Amino acid sequence: MALQWGLLGASRIARSLIPAIRAAGGHVAMVGVREPQSARAKAFAQEWEIERIGSYQDVTESGVDAVYNPLPNDEHLPWSAAAMRAGKHVLTEKPLSMNAGEAQQFADIAQETGRTSLEAFAYRFTPQIEELLKRVQAGELGELRSVRGGMGFDLQNEGDFRWMPEKGGGALYDVGCYPVDLTRLLLGMPQAISGQARMTAGGVDMAFSGTLAYENALASFDCGFDWCTPMTAGVQVVGTEGVLTLEAAYDSSAHGHQIELNGHTHTVTPDNGYTRMVAHFQRAAQGEEALRYTPADSVAQARMLDALFQSAQNGKRVEVV
Repeated sequence: MALQWGLLGASRIARSLIPAIRAAGGHVAMVGVREPQSARAKAFAQEWEIERIGSYQDVTESGVDAVYNPLPNDEHLPWSAAAMRAGKHVLTEKPLSMNAGEAQQFADIAQETGRTSLEAFAYRFTPQIEELLKRVQAGELGELRSVRGGMGFDLQNEGDFRWMPEKGGGALYDVGCYPVDLTRLLLGMPQAISGQARMTAGGVDMAFSGTLAYENALASFDCGFDWCTPMTAGVQVVGTEGVLTLEAAYDSSAHGHQIELNGHTHTVTPDNGYTRMVAHFQRAAQGEEALRYTPADSVAQARMLDALFQSAQNGKRVEVV
């Protein structure tokens, strides 16, 4: 049975999710915007052949089965919570929440309502990341000793919400969350975290660097909004028996990717991470398979981001576990 979807907002990222929803067998029935009667809203709905336009509240109170929430970060919990309490499953854009306390509220509400809640890290569902995790878990690199990653781009739009602290802006939330999340998938929760940020006059992190300390490994990452390249997003994983490198690690489009392992290149069959994520979410929502990444996983991710911010603010290493 095809899920009926409602979108919150006509954002850029929604342009990647609408085709993915349709490719996964879902139907985009409605879009909610701040100004439903605006020319922009009508043009978006016409471009994407969406029958209904309404407010955010109209979407949460409509008859759709699932809601996609790509709003600014401070609006993730309020509107996703409203959707779950109205009986909808929710796919919420990363980062799921503004802190671990909010992430726990997501988990509690999902449990109370019996609705499916998933943080929309589409990169996790790409063939290249699944191949990377498979090779590491198979022991091809031996025991892991180092994970190094980063992600950044040149953000020039001065009005973008990512420059606004009250909206949950900043480089760590927007792009640093990717290498943090992948490190956690590879190594689990660290023992301690250190972070440092380069702040804007407006109070958001223009750039952020972090170190994650494990019993037998160290991980590090860098991220930023003023990098010279359009997008840089790679990872290197070093073990006792091998080195694995993956460029464009967080690219969720259906582009071909190559994994380099100990000097040998392995080509990964391309597929669309957005479509694979949505397909999994729909199956989980319909009870056909277990949710691969639970709300508890998002709480763990939020705890790491909280610790990084805490360390950057007080200049001290933060113990995590």
